[in-house]
Amino acid sequence: MAELRWNPLLRTWVMIASHREARPNLDPDYCPFCPGSGKVPEEFDVYAYPNDFPSLSLDPPEPDIPGDDLVPVRPAFGRCEVTLYSPKHDITLPELPLDHICKLVDHWEQRYREIGSIVGIDYVFIFENRGQAVGVTMLHPHGQIYGYSWIPLKVKTELDSAREHMDERGTCLFCDLLAHELADGGRVVYSRDGFTAFVPPWADYPYEVHVLSDRHTGSLSSMTAGERRGLALALKCVTGGYDSLFGFPFPYMMCMHQDPTDGGDYPHYHFHIEFYPPLRSRGVLKYNAGSETGAWAAANVTRPEEKALELRNRVDERIADFFSSEEG
Repeated sequence: MAELRWNPLLRTWVMIASHREARPNLDPDYCPFCPGSGKVPEEFDVYAYPNDFPSLSLDPPEPDIPGDDLVPVRPAFGRCEVTLYSPKHDITLPELPLDHICKLVDHWEQRYREIGSIVGIDYVFIFENRGQAVGVTMLHPHGQIYGYSWIPLKVKTELDSAREHMDERGTCLFCDLLAHELADGGRVVYSRDGFTAFVPPWADYPYEVHVLSDRHTGSLSSMTAGERRGLALALKCVTGGYDSLFGFPFPYMMCMHQDPTDGGDYPHYHFHIEFYPPLRSRGVLKYNAGSETGAWAAANVTRPEEKALELRNRVDERIADFFSSEEG
């Protein structure tokens, strides 16, 4: 079963996808994303793989229940696909060569543009769930892309806040936040080649990081080739810094926010990536419990400034390692 049901309390759609209960768990002896599995090409760099258990599809079944005026129900129209980062099973994003990550960023741009051009797709969401701590069932390096028939609530809230800020002040909210963090400096963990990353002062998660384009731009498709390469370097260094914190692949949720594809005009929006890592220290998870889940009242038990310094030191090491290897 796959359908969309309206939540009248939050005024957003919820994907009901009970068939995803059947998706496989980790199998140490078989990976469908590896060459030789019969499910992917024998040779590829970056590959778009159709999700075997999609929550959304371009030809969705009719809903199981009829719905009504209070709780409408509609078919789960949309697109779900997997992005395979590499044919290598045991490599991770920061371990990929920079040129390979550039291919990944270019792939994201192409899929954003092509999926967004499908009539009825209002928002293209590119993301990565990394690590078993966030529920990953396949260890092969990969992310996902969802094409929604609506603008998701969190993005809609950001859009509304950014529009209100521009109406009131005549400036971009994200540009102002970027200038604010650069002026303060204490929470910045990376800044070079067109992108800045910082732990936001309001961070929900101890090691939460937001990566913003320095130039006001709304999407991957409005970036220059040089800017996309700068984004690839930022991702390599930030995720590498995460891995250096505790000496193992750091779990995280990586969420890319860019312009909707519904045909609207969004000069007030600004491309950014949000990282949500569930660890607050080595082996200790940060749980979203009653306050966070039931009231959306977040509580962070660490100081963003302290965590930013800790992460910045690790990111600086990765930057130094990268450029020394380039020179060598």
